Amino acid sequence: MRRSSPPRLPAPYLRRIWLDREAVPEPEAYPWCLPFLREDFELSFDRAITIIVGENGTGKSTLLEGIAALAGYDEAGGGKGYRPVDHAEAVEAMGGRLAGALKASWLPKVTDGWFFRAESFFSVARYLDSAARSSGHAPPDFLSHSHGEGFLRFFEERCQRRGIFIFDEPESALSPARQIEFLKLLDRMDRLGQCQVIMATHAPILMAYPGARLLGLTKYGLDPVTIEQTQHFRIMREFCTDPATFVETMMEE
Repeated sequence: MRRSSPPRLPAPYLRRIWLDREAVPEPEAYPWCLPFLREDFELSFDRAITIIVGENGTGKSTLLEGIAALAGYDEAGGGKGYRPVDHAEAVEAMGGRLAGALKASWLPKVTDGWFFRAESFFSVARYLDSAARSSGHAPPDFLSHSHGEGFLRFFEERCQRRGIFIFDEPESALSPARQIEFLKLLDRMDRLGQCQVIMATHAPILMAYPGARLLGLTKYGLDPVTIEQTQHFRIMREFCTDPATFVETMMEE
């Protein structure tokens, strides 16, 4: 009798990460000096899509780099077993250092997927085009389109399969209308039931994805928030209410 294959468990696959304090080499050095890492850090994932918000400098990108390194991705961006062509083009990443002191709980351990960073997108795209040509296949051709269209084509091509997908500020090259298209892509990934998404963003449109776990990263830690509680939303609401007065007031401060 033919044995049936076990059913695939739905996302999330990465269930929990926590800091092993004994593995921290220099508590006063970066990234260990980040406020959210000074105490016992732990982060649980109970939904397929987790969105992290916070001001610049709070450590969002470093946290995502650490998670990416745990999943076997290069901290500068890419997928499993992939290393950017030119690391000099990528911003200095600290995720590998952080990952060395993180422990993780998986159910099951799924490390297929992709770590997207806007800073290394062109290096990644050039590599994929070159690799396709070398193997005799038609290149995916992400670079002959506008910045935003290239991003969306890249997301569409890479994010329709089982895995963990990490996005660091994907709105970087997306207009508000393109951000809506990205939300539709997130919805397709969510409905697939086989994709775990961990994303950092400054865009209120992306923060509003229905059913996502929204977490605010501040100097006090990483805690659940509503979109209305974020500074990003409050600023955009004030701007949309009276753009001219808002800009004049902000410029005078």
